[in-house]
Amino acid sequence: MPGPRSLRWCAVAIALCASSSLAGFAATSAAAAGRQEAKDRAAGPEGIVAAAGELVNVRTGKELWGREQAVQVPIASLTKVMTALVVIRAGDLRRRITISQAEVNYVETYGASNAGLHAGDILSARNLLYAMLLPSGADAAMALALSYGPGIGRFVGKMNALARRLHMTQTHFTNFDGLQSTDVSTPGNLLRLGEAAMREANFRAVVRRRWYTVKAWPHRHYYHWVNTNLLLRRYPGVIGIKTGWTPAAGECLLFEAVHGKKTLIGVVMNTSPTNSGESFVSSAELLNWAFGLHEPIPAPTPPPVSSRFALGS
Repeated sequence: MPGPRSLRWCAVAIALCASSSLAGFAATSAAAAGRQEAKDRAAGPEGIVAAAGELVNVRTGKELWGREQAVQVPIASLTKVMTALVVIRAGDLRRRITISQAEVNYVETYGASNAGLHAGDILSARNLLYAMLLPSGADAAMALALSYGPGIGRFVGKMNALARRLHMTQTHFTNFDGLQSTDVSTPGNLLRLGEAAMREANFRAVVRRRWYTVKAWPHRHYYHWVNTNLLLRRYPGVIGIKTGWTPAAGECLLFEAVHGKKTLIGVVMNTSPTNSGESFVSSAELLNWAFGLHEPIPAPTPPPVSSRFALGS
């Protein structure tokens, strides 16, 4: 029969085993909870209808949400972000560019979104950046490409060269405006492009504007351009950057927003086959979820159209 000392040691051993088992159970439960939390965050909020997309913390580089991030898809007018970046990095934004009949004919022939530019008008390259990025003017994009190539072929070559320097390995451009479905990229590559563009003060100054006016002058008409990115006026802290839509790409939005010390950049691709404004809804849902906010979610509203053409907006 065990003595009192043996009984005490047995009691201690049992207590230690129980404590170890409880600690192991707690650790296992904590790990499982951590995995579930990570899984929930990866899934993101409910109601995100984008076929592909990604959301990243700009300062840490951490991905917060993603869906088909490496899948190559048509990108519609998000192409114009690269067009703008090539022009801005080339400099000489005071360059005077004469609008030709070719730009007017181009948007009329293809039914492209445009800034309503008039043949014979002379505008600065800076003005044409507003004309391209706010109303998504394919006429302005063409004028910039012809001037800064010079010529479209050489300009597209510069777009692809810059894509390689930015390590956008799954991106290829065939035109200056994204109207063709052969302009392709991935959500991950588009965030690289967006971050590079938003590091440029001249780019940020344009895409943060809700509207922009150019006064009439000799050899220049009056212009008033409204930004197609409705998220600028509907979600606090949004500072850019570009909408897009074609039948091949669906509705797309590349966006950036700031809340407190946190800056987020995201993209949603093919949220709707029509240009209905679903991209604004999904983007606002993602921002609410990532920032931990409860801002009212805007109802789907098509981007403003400044002319009778909308393809590529």
